[in-house]
Amino acid sequence: MTRFVPPLVLVALALLPLGLKDPYILNALIAGGIFTIGAISLNLLLGYTGQLSLGHIAFFGIGAYASALTALGFDVGLFGGVRIVHEGWHPFIGFLMAILVSGLCGYVVGRLSFRVRGAYFVIVTICFAEVVRLVALNWVELTQGPLALTSIPQMKLGFPGLGETTLRTKTQNLYLMLGVATLAYLVVARLVHSRFGRAMRGLKENEQLAMSVGVNATKTLTVAATISAAIAGAAGSLYAHYFRIIDPDVFLFSYTVTMVIMVVSGGKGTLAGPVIGGLIFGTLPVALRPYMAPEAQWIVYGAVLILILFLMPRGVAPWLDGLLSGRRKAASEKPPAAQPQLEGGA
Repeated sequence: MTRFVPPLVLVALALLPLGLKDPYILNALIAGGIFTIGAISLNLLLGYTGQLSLGHIAFFGIGAYASALTALGFDVGLFGGVRIVHEGWHPFIGFLMAILVSGLCGYVVGRLSFRVRGAYFVIVTICFAEVVRLVALNWVELTQGPLALTSIPQMKLGFPGLGETTLRTKTQNLYLMLGVATLAYLVVARLVHSRFGRAMRGLKENEQLAMSVGVNATKTLTVAATISAAIAGAAGSLYAHYFRIIDPDVFLFSYTVTMVIMVVSGGKGTLAGPVIGGLIFGTLPVALRPYMAPEAQWIVYGAVLILILFLMPRGVAPWLDGLLSGRRKAASEKPPAAQPQLEGGA
């Protein structure tokens, strides 16, 4: 039944701007939605292959920088006095470059790191994210380092013969975020319900058994990492063009933790899980901010997370599925009402 949750959330958010004009709430929904896209991408690895990546924010940040630099342009020197000069391109090309570059990085990291499993893989992903952060911090000529890339162009969309639209308003950016989130959800759903998805789940349940029936573990996990990184890069591109400023703080470990919380609390290994988790932990800070000090907000945030994990250890989505299926089962097993007897017999 939770398969209906993402469409309902999409419709509700699409209709929300019609009656809501508060820019603060719209801004919070866009930011939360962008990280929900990141959670959807992480769920492909964590939920369906069982591989925990604690450096997933690296692909998000790579996508943000790739998209921003493609749109802004750069002039950077390399070894041997060689200089690369790039004039800024259309922001939508930057969006595509973010997907391509992040996916390529995901492929390289997957090929190198999926030779190990468990804690070793987690350490590799953390180290990769830290290396990328240090590159962004210290390659000042390209990334501006701690000074940040500023004045990033806003996203533009257009169709041949119909002109071009610059997405300046929050409502326009909300619809763009919803469109990318829907596309990411459909891509993951298509993969999960394919033969490739069965191979991923097989590796998660019993890797040795899956390999014994012909599943190529390294290839399957690498492809999953590539697609997951590409989706995270798309989310990073939206982040860069919406906020129009990025610095090395985009690689903060806390952002990865936020994505993991969304996946685990919503229900890892379910399509609706990251959407539900993103809805809860993306809107909770917004709901608490007018009433509590920052310290109290974090206490409530942690208390809600602990409560969900204690009462619904598999996540909200599986709990809802179990609740609804239990009600359906009870209704189907309910004995039929006794028929009244007519006086005097037949």
